[in-house]
Amino acid sequence: MTPPVVHSLREQIREHILEGIVSGRWQPGERIVERRIAVELEVSQTPVREALRELESLQLIESAPNKGVRVRNLTADDLKESYPVRAGLEQVAAELAAGRLAEDTAALEQEVTALRAADLAGDGEEQVRHTVAFHREIVQAAGNAVLLHTWESLGIEVWTTLSIRWFSPEPRSHAQDHQEIVDAFRRRDPKIGALLKSHVLSCAPRV
Repeated sequence: MTPPVVHSLREQIREHILEGIVSGRWQPGERIVERRIAVELEVSQTPVREALRELESLQLIESAPNKGVRVRNLTADDLKESYPVRAGLEQVAAELAAGRLAEDTAALEQEVTALRAADLAGDGEEQVRHTVAFHREIVQAAGNAVLLHTWESLGIEVWTTLSIRWFSPEPRSHAQDHQEIVDAFRRRDPKIGALLKSHVLSCAPRV
């Protein structure tokens, strides 16, 4: 079983800012003021600055001299760019992890159970959290540190949040989609890599 994730202060602030963007608190082109966020959250400006830099590296926000940090006007096409890269990485991860996960799918099943509850409740935040956790279990099971680091650098949580909450207007059974992947690992499907790649690509936002 994967130990519970303890989010750093920077990660908590990043999620706070991301939620503000997703909910419309900060509109495209609107300035995000570092000092105001620090005062609001009762923290120093240093972790706020770190969180903003991370979001900028993911091209969710942009900064300009004398203009500060502003929200980018993102489109579905912007979000789609990371999915082919992620799909290729997860295909490799699935192939490397196939033997290990065929023997023990408990961690994956735990996330599917949580996804089932999130689907029933229509809880987008929980759908994101457990979808990302499911895929992280597979990448971690591959046992390749370079692969995991590269996958993490894509900002999976951020793009999954935006894809589900902005560009997935129709309800989707996330639990069922992921249960099919668990079943494929259990039966030692020789095409598990291609199956996971296809699954990731199907999650990309539609234009």
